[in-house]
Amino acid sequence: MVKKIAFLFPGQGSQSVGMGKDIYENYEAAKEIYDIADSTLGRSISNICFEGPEEDLKQTVNTQPCIVTTSIALMEALRTELNIVPDYTAGHSLGEYCAMFASGVMSLETTLRLIQKRAELMGEVKGGSMAAILNAADEVLKAGLAEGSKIGYVDVANYNSPAQVVITGDENAVKAAGDYVLANGARRVVPLAVSGAFHSKFMQEAGAVFAEFIEDADLNDSSIPVITNVDAELTTHAEDFRAKMPKQIYSSVHWTQTIQKMSEEGVDTFIEIGPGKVLAGLNKKIIPDANVYNIFDKASLDSTVAALKEQMVNV
Repeated sequence: MVKKIAFLFPGQGSQSVGMGKDIYENYEAAKEIYDIADSTLGRSISNICFEGPEEDLKQTVNTQPCIVTTSIALMEALRTELNIVPDYTAGHSLGEYCAMFASGVMSLETTLRLIQKRAELMGEVKGGSMAAILNAADEVLKAGLAEGSKIGYVDVANYNSPAQVVITGDENAVKAAGDYVLANGARRVVPLAVSGAFHSKFMQEAGAVFAEFIEDADLNDSSIPVITNVDAELTTHAEDFRAKMPKQIYSSVHWTQTIQKMSEEGVDTFIEIGPGKVLAGLNKKIIPDANVYNIFDKASLDSTVAALKEQMVNV
């Protein structure tokens, strides 16, 4: 029996050349999303998604609108096959814009324009680094951050799962924190290939400029609650979204807490919609007994729809 369903949308790093192409070719609703993205942003988002090259796709200014477009196209393809309305939505970092769109906070055109501006501002910030830390005890992570802070600024960018956090900040401080946790029981520290220290105070100026940009953006109260990154709280009011969007750029992503909040609210079925399988993997570590699906191409869409129909028959 399905209790409640949540739609989840991935963030930067889930992209791959060719993403969305089979959905574009098989679903008119998905094709329309790509066509609107191309015309709204004045360049061929569809071509970057389908053909690359990878060097272009991995540039933040391209990555963010491409992932958002693909995720929304996949969601529209799902809706073509199955009349399903989630009880909650959430997205990891830039994926939160897909969640807001899915919940009726803004139109597709507004979503695309905002994410394009966000990508431009974040892409302009250089310096700093990020690293993923795997299986570090909480007290070890805390001590590692304190060790790194003796050298420079370091903080948590993403609480991805109980087994994974991502740290961000000055390059030397991030390295010192990583070295400390590795020497004190962490399983692994993985430096991330990013253009800057996302979700850190390095991004505060970008957040301030973005706040000005969205002052007049046409936002609605949501029809479905969005669990927001900055605080893992249910959000429905337009002005709360307007306040949180700039903060999200330089604040920690509370993903573990978001999924735990959804579970507390009765969600037992999570559907990741977008390129890659990152969130589905994280979810299995956060709520191991939940039903987790991910839709990233036509084959995964078909199998997810079949499984969901079977679940609904048994409600």
